[in-house]
Amino acid sequence: MLNRTSYGTQVPALLAPSPENGDKRTVRSEVVKVLRHRRTDRGMRLEEFASRCVRQGELHELVTTDHLETEEGSRIDRVGFLGFVEISVSGVLDRGDIVLVDGEPIGTLLGFDACHFPNHYNVLIHTAWTLTGPEAGLRPGSQVSFRPPPPTDGDPGTGRP
Repeated sequence: MLNRTSYGTQVPALLAPSPENGDKRTVRSEVVKVLRHRRTDRGMRLEEFASRCVRQGELHELVTTDHLETEEGSRIDRVGFLGFVEISVSGVLDRGDIVLVDGEPIGTLLGFDACHFPNHYNVLIHTAWTLTGPEAGLRPGSQVSFRPPPPTDGDPGTGRP
């Protein structure tokens, strides 16, 4: 039995997307390595950037956390390691994106830690509790997507006064 999240089929909008964000396509990736450990003293630091571009073929590490801080430099200690993904459809990852594993939502993109960059980013995902790869049902070949949240106001505006 999978222990993905307490969210069920809907992920709450805990991290409001920036009003500057326009429409975008879903970023898609595939798991290449599953990780199975967690820590309560990891000491990751949240990058100042709420978005990062990712290219096809890049590898990035997915990390879950129950932290909600979004201030630059926020310390992220409680983490569960999901695994590494290879980007198959490039695009822009934004804070607030819904993260799906094989089509099922598991959390919301919180931000990025760059302690291993330029090798890879740690992509921080807010979940109800820290999940590891096996707890999230990950296996090599699992599909992980980063989908923009649904629009909140329905009117993107014209950009003119």
